[in-house]
Amino acid sequence: MSSLPLFSRGLAFGMVLIGLVEGNQAAAQTGDAAHGKVLFQQNCAICHADTTGPGNSAVIRQGPSLLGVFGQKAATGPNFNYSQALKNSGLTLDTATLDRFLTSPPTLVPGTTMPIVVPKAEDRADLIAYLATLKAPEGGSAAEVPPPAPGEKGNDIGDWRHAAPGIKYHFTLADLPAPYATRSAGNGPAVVKKPDDARLSVPPGFQVKLFASGFSNPRVVRIAPNGDIFVAETGANRIHVLRAADGADAPSENEIFATGLDRPFGIAFYPPGNDPEWIYIANNNSVVRIPYHNGDLKASSAPEVIVPQLTESHGGHSTRDVAFSLDGKRMFISVGSGSNVAESISKKSVADAQAWEAEHGKGAAWDSETNRADILVTDPEGKTPLHTFATGIRNGVGIAVNPTTGDLWTSTNERDGLGDDLVPDYLTRVKEGGFYGWPWYYMGNFEDPRLVGERPDLAGQAIVPDVLLQAHSASLEMCFYTATKGPSLFPAEYRGDAFSALHGSWNRTTRTGYKVIHAKLKNGVPTGEYEDFLTGFVVDDRSVWGRPVGVAVAHDGALLVTEDGGNTLWRISYAGR
Repeated sequence: MSSLPLFSRGLAFGMVLIGLVEGNQAAAQTGDAAHGKVLFQQNCAICHADTTGPGNSAVIRQGPSLLGVFGQKAATGPNFNYSQALKNSGLTLDTATLDRFLTSPPTLVPGTTMPIVVPKAEDRADLIAYLATLKAPEGGSAAEVPPPAPGEKGNDIGDWRHAAPGIKYHFTLADLPAPYATRSAGNGPAVVKKPDDARLSVPPGFQVKLFASGFSNPRVVRIAPNGDIFVAETGANRIHVLRAADGADAPSENEIFATGLDRPFGIAFYPPGNDPEWIYIANNNSVVRIPYHNGDLKASSAPEVIVPQLTESHGGHSTRDVAFSLDGKRMFISVGSGSNVAESISKKSVADAQAWEAEHGKGAAWDSETNRADILVTDPEGKTPLHTFATGIRNGVGIAVNPTTGDLWTSTNERDGLGDDLVPDYLTRVKEGGFYGWPWYYMGNFEDPRLVGERPDLAGQAIVPDVLLQAHSASLEMCFYTATKGPSLFPAEYRGDAFSALHGSWNRTTRTGYKVIHAKLKNGVPTGEYEDFLTGFVVDDRSVWGRPVGVAVAHDGALLVTEDGGNTLWRISYAGR
């Protein structure tokens, strides 16, 4: 991500671990620290550092450094904006408590959105043993990184102060700076309670109202053919369903549809059309389905496993989305990378790499990145062997099929660590067999400086995405505006266009994202332009009260938006008539 996120990005892991592990080191050392280091790289390193940089400098990632975590109190480490809940918890974890946390984070810390679990007791012991070896630098923690200077409206088009409905953007390859033109920032937000005077903004003629609240980590929102609203509550391992009359400002029914899932994210109804028989759910490492008929408010049976395993590796980007082709014959599943830029995979010669990709797709990575950073495809029954539809897509959090053209699209988080304005996130049509660059290249033929010379054969092979977004915006879910009637119908110029939720930056000096954008299409083809549509979630340079995740078009033409900062669902309608 530029992030989860995550929580596609697992921020809560560091929020709890840093300063929550207390030093029963003798017990921790009963595990295999060497194997724990491997687990750390596979599960934690995308967000958390276990080393210092040159000159004892802090290594900035999305979560806090885990150096010296044993013995620290909660929320006391440097270089991270901890949640108020964690600051007030007073928690200190010994080995046994940490073991319980890694088994089930929400059980120990209710409300956490930490996506990583370690189900095997021996793996937990090994990981804890490795954490016990991570000593704080001499003289204490690595030096505090000074906070970014406050942005000034007008100086940086990406700055949150500049954002407002109608502000337009059109980034091109000519706008890309050189790598490391600015330092790699660590500027994660403090998520605070919505201030009394906070107001969301939408374009003239539109209105935005709170529709529902009290969710537990609401993520994807999808609309059933009959108009019921399904929300994935990823942290709570369940699916929520709401029902509302057209034009209503609040739901009339509010139920839990299904529980006992494994970090559910993507939701899709099958077969396509007005009379589905199944609801498909993308878990963290599987796809399941539940019998469904229009109007069901409770699951009628336990989930049926359709795809039992998506990848052999765990950790890293944890969200999975699912969508079907218009003819219902193909099922697409997005799987994000396990790392920022495949730092831990082994080296291969060009010949060996090409032999690998002959089976796995052009530019496909290997080792712990096998079947990751790509979009996979099979049939709705899961009988066709799972294989790559497109590769090099670092974290295609959201996928959607354009109902007019049938094109598959993705909303993608690109890589971190190259500076404020690299690498742009993006929305794009996805070409079958296409390679989108990760980890060796980005935005076409730009070689990642951390992997120079490793894949010269891929030079010029990566596809340039259609719509480049402000770097580090963390684009999550997307949808197409398909409504043609209803009391909340948007003006005709929006029909067929795309909307995307930007969860917001952490790897940028001046904050960006934290809004919903509107991307222009002409006859189904993106123009490359987009504009701010919903803004107002940022409080100041340090804090935000909302982080948009899901977008969907309601039965009555309204646009619904979930956000996981305040755990709410918002409704945007058009009243300009």
